[in-house]
Amino acid sequence: MKTGPLSLIAAAAALAVTAGVATLTVPDGEDDAGKAAPAAERIAVERSTLLCPQPGDTEVGETTYTSFVPPGEGDEGSAELLPATTESEAAEEQEKKDDEDGDKDGGGKKDEQKKKDDAPDSVAPLKSAGTPAEATTDDAEAPALVGTAQGDFAPGWSVQQTTLVSAGDGRGLSGARCTAPDSEFWFAGASTIDERRDYVQLTNPDDEAAVVDLELFDKDGPVESDAGNGIQVPAHSSVSVLLSTIAEEPSINVAVHVAARSGRVGAAVHVADEQLGGDWLQPVSEPAPGAVLPGIPGDATSVRLVVYVPGEDDADLVVKLAGPNGSITPAGYESVHAKSGMTTAIDMQKLTQGEVGSLLLEPEDGSTAPVVAALRVTRGKNTEQEMAFIPSSAPVEERATASGNWAKAASLSLAAPGRPVEVKVTASPGSEGGEPAEETYTVKSGTTLTVEPPKASGTKGTFALTVERVSGGELYASRTLETKEDGIPMFTIQTLPDDEGMVEVPDAGQDLGVLMD
Repeated sequence: MKTGPLSLIAAAAALAVTAGVATLTVPDGEDDAGKAAPAAERIAVERSTLLCPQPGDTEVGETTYTSFVPPGEGDEGSAELLPATTESEAAEEQEKKDDEDGDKDGGGKKDEQKKKDDAPDSVAPLKSAGTPAEATTDDAEAPALVGTAQGDFAPGWSVQQTTLVSAGDGRGLSGARCTAPDSEFWFAGASTIDERRDYVQLTNPDDEAAVVDLELFDKDGPVESDAGNGIQVPAHSSVSVLLSTIAEEPSINVAVHVAARSGRVGAAVHVADEQLGGDWLQPVSEPAPGAVLPGIPGDATSVRLVVYVPGEDDADLVVKLAGPNGSITPAGYESVHAKSGMTTAIDMQKLTQGEVGSLLLEPEDGSTAPVVAALRVTRGKNTEQEMAFIPSSAPVEERATASGNWAKAASLSLAAPGRPVEVKVTASPGSEGGEPAEETYTVKSGTTLTVEPPKASGTKGTFALTVERVSGGELYASRTLETKEDGIPMFTIQTLPDDEGMVEVPDAGQDLGVLMD
């Protein structure tokens, strides 16, 4: 009997099952010619990774973490945050591992038990969907956190990290939306001047080391330096880099490009200013010909726009301010011409005129040059000032969540730069009890609507706000947290891009032909 061809076909079939080979199913026969392929199915993600940066010096402050996932189909899952190691701790662990590898004495079970005993405690582990979990620390050496959610807790999982520093450089509210790892990030609005201490925090969630390059750009173009090249970020570790150490000359307005040569990282820039307090500068949305920067406070005393053009062509942008009653062209700031490879900064005094608004940057005359943009917003006067940042944001396609709100301190800004949008906002129960509440709003075309959280019954502790786009045009959103300490209007703003809790999976079928070529 000839068994060769049958064995080959069986092996190919086994390989297809093992490797998960699939191709789009194409209908057979002439009658099916020209038919459209079935629409892709949308399913919930089954695993999410979030990274929270190292808070920094919190000797006179306290950091709160709030973890939350909107209620869905069930409670079968897990979500926890584990401490990352610092650079020095990673080196010590590697040295210890090398010693253990060189001294095998049959004590494997004892070593495994020791690893379990030494395993770090998780931070704010989530117990149920729809109810926040909270943790606080005043540890001056609190580490970065690496978080993983699985099962029913993965779709839409969000974590907020908020630090209140009562005194010193960087005093104020520093808020960060913990973000997913990636291989590339852009920031606009950093600085390397003496009055500022801007650190980029790099966190590696994976089992292998990552290698990262940091590039800086100012008004004259690339900042020449080799100090930012080839930065090693060990596995499950966090590395902090002071931006001024990789720039020979100080620059007041800097764009930062984080690019991983290998691996992936989380990245955020912490800003501490001698006069204006501190906050997190988070990544901008993907560079694009235009930008939306939602939720400028109405009482902003100054607004600085920083734009960087990463492409080869200059960018010409029309500037609009979408306020409560419509969009206007702000007098004196009608347009921006930004040169390729350089940062452009514009101080927009008295921009909001007492009303919350969103800045819209639209390409002029068909300009297709992509831009990176962010705002530095200042409130207060003289020695009682505080600043926050608003990076350009991606729209809310379906849903976004802002965790870590507390009573009488939170507000949402909802912007509709194009067609009107219907939006549902849900306030969760508090981390210490309460009931959910929801409201539906219509955001008119070309406006920004500011809303207070829906009033829930008996809310105790921190709570989450979930924003769902029901119908209409594009929706952009941000959340503001604020408090007042010693007369200083402390605040922080987080933009709310889509949570990407659902992904499209194309209709597919096995095609063994791909193995027979």
